[in-house]
Amino acid sequence: MGKIKRFGVSIDEDLCLRFDRHIGAQGYSNRSEALRDLIRDHLVADQWKLDGMESVASLSLVYDHHTRELSETLNSIQHQYHHLVVSSLHVHIDHDNCLEVIIFKGPNTLIKSIADRLTATRGVKHGKLTMSTTGHGL
Repeated sequence: MGKIKRFGVSIDEDLCLRFDRHIGAQGYSNRSEALRDLIRDHLVADQWKLDGMESVASLSLVYDHHTRELSETLNSIQHQYHHLVVSSLHVHIDHDNCLEVIIFKGPNTLIKSIADRLTATRGVKHGKLTMSTTGHGL
């Protein structure tokens, strides 16, 4: 971490009280840590807008494992991009439904494309891509 820079923030009292309650409920011990995390979150969102940015992401898929050839299709797509798939986790939710979590690392545009393809596969009930950063430059 670099040198600490202090600055003042003017904020409406009611908004400040609401913010304090919010960050207290999340476990923050002070406003500075909460503000640092908010700033980082916005910087990461900006990184994801840059095409080809090296990134990491997790994709959660919920699907009916009885759907014909679905497991094979999902596995086949992941094997096509094995160089981007860091890890995957398969969970049996109940008799019919499974949760698969896939961790990616690579160019953000390619990760988005693969995630869209997996989510759009017939039999997938829900897919959610959570984008993050490699941590470089933060």
